[in-house]
Amino acid sequence: MDTIFAQATASGRAGVSVVRISGPKAHEICTQLVGQLPAARSSALRAVKDQSGETIDRALVLSFERPNSFTGEDVVELHLHGSIAIIRRVLAILGSFDGVRLADPGEFTRRALENNRLDLVQVEGLGDLIEAETEAQRKQALRVLSGELGNRVEEWRKSLIRAAALLEATIDFADEDVPVDVSDEVRVLLEEVGISLKRESAGTATAERIRTGFEVAIVGAPNVGKSTLLNRLAGREAAITSSIAGTTRDVIEVRMDLGGLAVTFLDTAGIRESDDEIEVLGIQRALDRAIRADIRVFLTERGEEPPLDPREIDMVLLAKSDISGDIFPAVSGLSGSGIDELLATLQSRLEQLAGNVGLATHARHAVAMEKALEGLNAALSILKAGPDFYDLASAELRMGIHALEVLVGRIDSENLLDEIFVSFCLGK
Repeated sequence: MDTIFAQATASGRAGVSVVRISGPKAHEICTQLVGQLPAARSSALRAVKDQSGETIDRALVLSFERPNSFTGEDVVELHLHGSIAIIRRVLAILGSFDGVRLADPGEFTRRALENNRLDLVQVEGLGDLIEAETEAQRKQALRVLSGELGNRVEEWRKSLIRAAALLEATIDFADEDVPVDVSDEVRVLLEEVGISLKRESAGTATAERIRTGFEVAIVGAPNVGKSTLLNRLAGREAAITSSIAGTTRDVIEVRMDLGGLAVTFLDTAGIRESDDEIEVLGIQRALDRAIRADIRVFLTERGEEPPLDPREIDMVLLAKSDISGDIFPAVSGLSGSGIDELLATLQSRLEQLAGNVGLATHARHAVAMEKALEGLNAALSILKAGPDFYDLASAELRMGIHALEVLVGRIDSENLLDEIFVSFCLGK
């Protein structure tokens, strides 16, 4: 394989910038740049020189030997002063060596996958960790990167392989000293895996919400104070406010960090009967987003019913408490009355939603687990028909095992890998 290199830190001026080199020539070419490399998994200060011997910078050099590196290959990291000129010069020198090239986006991580340093789920966890904006996202991504889900998938896979092997042994060695009726042991194995799979699959939607952000829709009639409330929550003029009813036509989104959870507040068009074609479209869009939102905050006038039936987790608030003088659950975006109580209640309810979180964080994970469950349930159903049908049950189990292997990347798809790695930055 080619030796690859890239800047692993953000482009631009900085205190320190890191250039990473990985591949079979990593140690050889870096020895030409810095002289003797430090011992494996240690660091040393070295002068970085070009081919003519001119010093470019003094850098902290870290050396790793395969397979004990991030990529599983020989790796060297140059921790240089974060000058744009220094980085540009070092990258140009590295690119001048034969068999050495600039890395593609995500290529370091892809090599870690190919060299069994990470499984595919851990790769996604690493991507999520890099993208994490809130504490909850950081913690969740770190759990996935640690390999918890991969370990659990391996346990399921081993149990299903054991069950399939018992069925196939009964088929292949029916006349030898192998128990004919293995259905009880197989059934126990499948039921245990099924329970665990269902539990993990049920938490995928919540985990994905933590990763992408919960949605809270502010819903109510025109001129009830929705946009004013959104502006108060955002701390800026995110939405236009006016005494003219129907000012908000589209859904306006404001993203916030609420108690470590990513939350997108949605200001929606006022819900009412209208003959204005554009306003009707805005109202329909508002209803669609409100139906899909995790929590709806209904702003109402006294004696007014919410435009949608509130769910248990939704909130129904009285608007314009600056005029009425009412206390929470009355609020005012204008004066700020009741805002602290609103945010505290929302945080509590979102934490309640986040409590049902699983290790699987992507829709792809949920699909793979559903396919595994389909194979498992089909095998359980066929098992009842007796030994004559064990070959069919085994085939269904093999389909379930295949789904789990795709989940962790044991069986890869180039299209799937390309889709995952395209979002990675160049030095990762």
